[in-house]
Amino acid sequence: MSLMSRVLLAALALAPLAAPAADLTPGVDYTEIEGGQPWAPLAGKIEVVEVFGYTCPHCAHFEPTLEKWVAKLPKNVRFTVVPATFGGNWDAFARAYFAAEQLGVAQRSHLAMFQALHEKQTLPMQNISPQELAMFYAGYGVEPGRYIEALKSDAVNAKMQAARAFIQREQVPGTPSLIINGVYLVRGRDFDQLLRNADALIARTQARTGP
Repeated sequence: MSLMSRVLLAALALAPLAAPAADLTPGVDYTEIEGGQPWAPLAGKIEVVEVFGYTCPHCAHFEPTLEKWVAKLPKNVRFTVVPATFGGNWDAFARAYFAAEQLGVAQRSHLAMFQALHEKQTLPMQNISPQELAMFYAGYGVEPGRYIEALKSDAVNAKMQAARAFIQREQVPGTPSLIINGVYLVRGRDFDQLLRNADALIARTQARTGP
């Protein structure tokens, strides 16, 4: 874990409880998305989406803190991740994530992919090949040929198109971005404030929709 991540975790542990939603300032603490919709709505669940990129250093620093926050979310909140599809290398790694998701290993390999790129540097940031990705996911029991087939599959192509549409509709400015129920794009000057504002917006959504 990087020094920055350890500092952020310590700050999070010492932070006060989330500010009441009424104290949040539109345009500073969040943006309300006109025409926004959830990524994958599920009845009775509040959706929290993180739009991320594997090559994004901010996402890599955020991930350990985010994992601890996600573990404490209320039972009626569903957290999911959507890889950023901004073109080029972004798309290569977005496709890599969706192929891993299709094969059932995305969750187990998620943090390890960040570590391989940013800490261990065992994978290239630029121009990664299908074979290099396949060898990484072979460590999670996926036969390389099967993984490469998944990369090229219609199902992954459809997920890529859906991600592009979601990111455009939600007006995602960069990564990492947190979106509550497709309605609120969370803002904050640092990771600690970002998560406290997310807590407050989840509480606001719960109050409006009921438990």
